[in-house]
Amino acid sequence: MIEFAHFDPVAIRLGPLAVRWYGLMYLVGFAAAWWLGRRRAQRPWSPVRPEQIDDLIFYGALGVILGGRIGYMLFYGRDQLLEDPLSLFRIWEGGMSFHGGLLGVLAAMLLYGRSIGAGFFALTDFIAPLVPIGLGAGRLGNFINGELWGKPTQLPWAVIVDGVPRHPSQLYEALLEGLLLFTVLWLFSRRQRPPMAVSGLFLLVYGSARFSVEFLRLPDVQIGYLAWGWFTMGQLLSLPMIAGGLLLLALAWRRPSAAQAAGSGPSR
Repeated sequence: MIEFAHFDPVAIRLGPLAVRWYGLMYLVGFAAAWWLGRRRAQRPWSPVRPEQIDDLIFYGALGVILGGRIGYMLFYGRDQLLEDPLSLFRIWEGGMSFHGGLLGVLAAMLLYGRSIGAGFFALTDFIAPLVPIGLGAGRLGNFINGELWGKPTQLPWAVIVDGVPRHPSQLYEALLEGLLLFTVLWLFSRRQRPPMAVSGLFLLVYGSARFSVEFLRLPDVQIGYLAWGWFTMGQLLSLPMIAGGLLLLALAWRRPSAAQAAGSGPSR
């Protein structure tokens, strides 16, 4: 077992400016998405050109930050939001939701797609493989911050936190939602796939991974378990992702003509 080192959440101090590890993880995610997006945009079936990636990432970043914060306050901090509406803007206190960020990114892609004349699913299929690096980096940020620990365990790789050996659930998620999801999507999307297929695979793999890890992760203190002594908010929010992923994959492979009409965008 490993004793948790209690890292300093601040990575760099420049006078009054404090750059936190969690913020750096966001930068890593956006930088990786930009670099990978430039590569994907060179493929003949790409809905965007390489020079459009800067705007695409900008829209996506706004969706992640705004959606992630609003989603967290609605899903996990509703009581705090009702008592203190200004807490929505205190991002430095922590609190970002992946599911809220996902909804924010989808809204951003809808707006951006309209501005360039690209289909919604053409864009979501394009960006899906760009996301997992940021997800994995974010979970590493959770580990450094010493948050979102798992349940007590006696497994040899447990991390001792305040005298209690626990599952490093942040690292489990970094591997599943980051490395595994990226590998699956990047390899799957190397060939042109029917519209909705890449998006559907993203939803299915992420939703399944998140649902599984929630069994080992402690629920948010302010919410606890929703039902049966094990069902969490994270699992509740992941179920629509799994169902949506299965639906999109079915539409992509069983009704290719309809999927093409729904997700097609202008080719370059």
